[in-house]
Amino acid sequence: MSWADGLRRAHFPPERNWLKAHVTLFHSFAPSLRAELLAMLGSVAGEFAPPLCEVTGLMNLGKGTAIALSSPGMLQVRGLIADRFHGALTAQDRHPPRLHITVQNKVTPEAARALQAALEPVLERRRFRFTGLGLHLYRGPHWESLGTWRFRGKEGG
Repeated sequence: MSWADGLRRAHFPPERNWLKAHVTLFHSFAPSLRAELLAMLGSVAGEFAPPLCEVTGLMNLGKGTAIALSSPGMLQVRGLIADRFHGALTAQDRHPPRLHITVQNKVTPEAARALQAALEPVLERRRFRFTGLGLHLYRGPHWESLGTWRFRGKEGG
């Protein structure tokens, strides 16, 4: 997703841009679930082929801009994880996800609308495949990677 990394580097406030372009599937898990979550992510990545994803447009975040995505396969992966941890999900993570890549955040609504107007005519409606899953722990203001797992399952499964 180097194309999305470039947009993020160009438009995300640099003092808060500690991560490469990514899609957040969940916002928070209790520390007590970490070992189970780490094991499950490896298992899920081994089961699934890289899910197909399509860029569908832009998403207005109010004080930011994101690339809107459609990926039934990634929603299936997320659903498996959500089912496993259903009683432990935060209120934010119990809502149906709107898959997206944030390229700008915590700016004025006017700046967000200006970027959306500039990007709309040039944003490519492309397809790509997710390569894997990652888990990061927030250690303000930085993020610590706890692991990455490449999708390596067979197509359709």
